[in-house]
Amino acid sequence: MICAYDELYLEKARTALARMFDFAVYDLKYDLDEFFQLFANSETARRFERGESSIVAGRSGIELAYIVTEETNSHVIEVIPRFTYNRSREYWLGWALAYYQWKMNLSFSDIEKYLNIKELLSLYEPYHEMDIRHFVEQVNEIYKVKKRDTNLKQRRIAVGLTQRELAEQTGIPLRTIQQYEQRQKNINKASAKYVIDLAEVLMCEPKDLYERIY
Repeated sequence: MICAYDELYLEKARTALARMFDFAVYDLKYDLDEFFQLFANSETARRFERGESSIVAGRSGIELAYIVTEETNSHVIEVIPRFTYNRSREYWLGWALAYYQWKMNLSFSDIEKYLNIKELLSLYEPYHEMDIRHFVEQVNEIYKVKKRDTNLKQRRIAVGLTQRELAEQTGIPLRTIQQYEQRQKNINKASAKYVIDLAEVLMCEPKDLYERIY
């Protein structure tokens, strides 16, 4: 799997996202759900996902929080940041979530769509004391349960085709399409021709049919 950006920036990115969450909740007094939704759908999140150095390494978490509020027209009063010895649960969540996004190369909007941020916060116990890989594995299991339909099925329904019609237009066996949609076969391992033919009929890019988490 290809990670979202160069690992060189990862630790700074994790620290920035951790401080951003902590500051937004405890200093700017945002509800965690509300702020994460603002962030996930912002241009700042898109730049963070790509690992732009000016965002993941060149800004503090406090600066990122203010940038998100300005970008989304959420007017807040500037406050003096509090600094405490103990790290909050929200700080840990940002630190863990930055790693998860980097590792799985998912967009924050996809994470926000399928994963409840407060449910992820509830994983603090026991995962804050465990290797981060255990957190990734657990979140992937939650993601797979919440994202019931494959990208292939979502795209097929969006263009109004039945499985049989898709099979006829692509020349791919109906049973194969059914197996991809039911995750009985891994579309990530499908032949390039199959994926290209499906993408052409479904009017999308081949990469849009691959599953980030399988």
